[in-house]
Amino acid sequence: MTGTAHNAAVCRTSRHTRAQHLITADETSLVELETLLATLPLCSTGRVFIEIPDPEALSPITVPARMTLTWLDRSVRSGLPGTGKGCAPGQALARAVTAWADEMLCEEDDETRIHLLGGYLGTADIVDHLTARNGIAPDAIHTPERFGLATAR
Repeated sequence: MTGTAHNAAVCRTSRHTRAQHLITADETSLVELETLLATLPLCSTGRVFIEIPDPEALSPITVPARMTLTWLDRSVRSGLPGTGKGCAPGQALARAVTAWADEMLCEEDDETRIHLLGGYLGTADIVDHLTARNGIAPDAIHTPERFGLATAR
């Protein structure tokens, strides 16, 4: 469907290529997340992972219909195995995203669009995993510029 305008009718066709997205956020980046989600075509597919400190941080987030939204509540998750500590900021996000990536990013020509909006620690762990284990080029990963982790395209 190259050269065809991107609209609702095109999105409904079975031959329409849908870009998969991997998007992360935490309680500090919800405004950035909502701005990004508002720019996605309605036919976008993929996953959105949001890490929050507790259930009170849940807020209404609208994602395209073909995307899955996963809330990761740190208050009900454990930290490193065997430590008895609670889940540190970024830890639940890094665990969930790296597990998802290991299962879903297995194609050599995968063109998943990756936007990591969470805090620095979890984002750095995810970038390290995606580049080292999954072979994703650093410039294919979009992170906040202030982190200096990946080069945005």
